[in-house]
Amino acid sequence: MGFIEDLADELARDVIAAQPELGDDRFYEKVSRVIGAASPTLQEAFMTSIRIRLAEQRARLFFQEAVKAKREGGSGPEAPKDYGSGH
Repeated sequence: MGFIEDLADELARDVIAAQPELGDDRFYEKVSRVIGAASPTLQEAFMTSIRIRLAEQRARLFFQEAVKAKREGGSGPEAPKDYGSGH
């Protein structure tokens, strides 16, 4: 990654890690607005990192629950419906 992406990703990691302590699971939106007031380029890189990291967390939890259910003889969680995203 380049400098901007590295900077944005480091901040995204820190913000996501702090959200439980702050009691605000959408605190990243506030941080994004602060960034956007000074640098729309950094804001977009930050939000990209946030989206990727949150998606990875949700996917990892889904995967772990599916494996656990299989090992315990149950059925795993259902994946969200695909509403034509092409994926």
